[in-house]
Amino acid sequence: MTALLNLLAAIALLVWGTQIVRTGMLRVFGESLRQWLAAGMSSPLRAVGVGVAVTGLVQSGTATGLIVSSFLGRALVTLAAGLAVMLGADIGTSLIAVAFSFAASWLAPLLIFGGVLTFISHEKTNAGRLGRVAIGLGLILLSLQLIVAGTKPLADAPAIRALLAALPNEVLLDIALGAGLSVLSYSSLAVVLLTATLAGAAVLPAAAALGLVLGANLGSGLLAVLISTKAPVAERRLPVGNLLFKGIGCLLMIPLLPQALAWLPRSGGDVPHQVVLFHLGFNLLMALSFIRLTRRTARLLERFMTEPPLSAVQRPRHLDPLALDAPSLAISCAAREALHQADVVETMLRGIVPVLRDDDLPLAQRLREMDDQVDVLYTDIKLYLTQISREALSEDESRRWQDVMAFTINMEQIGDIIERVLQDIEDKKIRPKRRLSDAGMAEVSQLHERLLANLRLGMSVFLDGNLRDARKLLEEKARFRDLQYAYAANHIARLQENTPHSVETSSLHLDLISDLKRVNSHICSIAYPILESAGALRATRVRASVLAPMDTEAR
Repeated sequence: MTALLNLLAAIALLVWGTQIVRTGMLRVFGESLRQWLAAGMSSPLRAVGVGVAVTGLVQSGTATGLIVSSFLGRALVTLAAGLAVMLGADIGTSLIAVAFSFAASWLAPLLIFGGVLTFISHEKTNAGRLGRVAIGLGLILLSLQLIVAGTKPLADAPAIRALLAALPNEVLLDIALGAGLSVLSYSSLAVVLLTATLAGAAVLPAAAALGLVLGANLGSGLLAVLISTKAPVAERRLPVGNLLFKGIGCLLMIPLLPQALAWLPRSGGDVPHQVVLFHLGFNLLMALSFIRLTRRTARLLERFMTEPPLSAVQRPRHLDPLALDAPSLAISCAAREALHQADVVETMLRGIVPVLRDDDLPLAQRLREMDDQVDVLYTDIKLYLTQISREALSEDESRRWQDVMAFTINMEQIGDIIERVLQDIEDKKIRPKRRLSDAGMAEVSQLHERLLANLRLGMSVFLDGNLRDARKLLEEKARFRDLQYAYAANHIARLQENTPHSVETSSLHLDLISDLKRVNSHICSIAYPILESAGALRATRVRASVLAPMDTEAR
């Protein structure tokens, strides 16, 4: 029992080490990886090369596929180029497995020791993050050594030998088992390394090991399809095409396994090296066989995987939990969801004047119910952002994290204000059957139009961080405040003239223009982070000429 627990712990350490390396590399190179991928898709061969390089860094073809799928969702790259990148990503994973199989035993303690020292001394810098990656690499190598040690007692157990005896005769069973392990562990690399280690310890026959390797490749493609089931069709085509290539490749390789078993011993390496070299050879053959078919496959996928009719389309959810491993990508996902939240708020805001003008109670009810949607989006975005490790963020990523959080808080508060405004309109105008004066209605309409323009400007500032637009948005705050004061004074003048409609709707009118000003203040606050980071804000808005007399009086 103890031997089994030791083996399971070593396998868990292997999976955990691959996770640490992947997340660490994504945190260090996250935005750069996206730029490299975007720049390297001009030709199929370059796309394959970029796929190899990026996957070699992040040690995960799934992570590479996630980034490329996000490009496809925004129509930034072609599907054919994405399929070529994934062929390269599989080669990259294979090269990593080969590198680990040839690593010396002394490298694991060196990487762990050096990584811990670097991480502790430079925790919040890129050097510290690379130290964390070194720790992960050391844990992978250490876990492989522990697996070798843990399998020795199990290799002599009759029950284990009886279970494994069936594997060499059932290639499809081996492939299914390898695919299942890859899906469960979320890492085909971990399964390939585990298979190579067990084969080297004579726990697995060579034929079974090769079948498990094929299954690990198939499982990585199946995992990508499973995690993209709720994504838009444009993003689902890539994992489906990649799985199609892997499935065909596995079927074509099954008849060639006897030849592979005969050829591999001639490579001169021991059994673990033979297993990882088979993994590399399989993916190289995949790339050579399918590189010319990427365009044709892309056309077939685009033909058969079409967007559903507009009425059946569900809004895509941008808060992808898999993107949490890449902070820059996760923050972009949260920003896209926050923009949708702003769209809902804009719909609510647009409905204020029609409700006020037409006494439309059903519309008011629908708009007030939309605030529940705004609140749900706010909660989802907030919880998603809190799952991103703040310690792993760069300075720019940390600033963007704060911007997204502040934006979604402002949108939630605007939604609450609009809900109260609509309730006031119902209680103070529609149900008592009152109406605003023509002058009062014109003033509210003018403030409302300016507010909508400011909301659109605020969304633009949040999206691209343009400094000129941020200054313009802050200037609008002062103009809106001056208009609100002027319209309040006009309303008081109408009360002095005993204008009937102004008298009976006085409370509603003053509250309404005050609430619109509060909404505008929340919108304009979007500009503060951009202006502050550019050094365009003063420490205080109180003028020095006012502070000087106060300081003199205090003395």
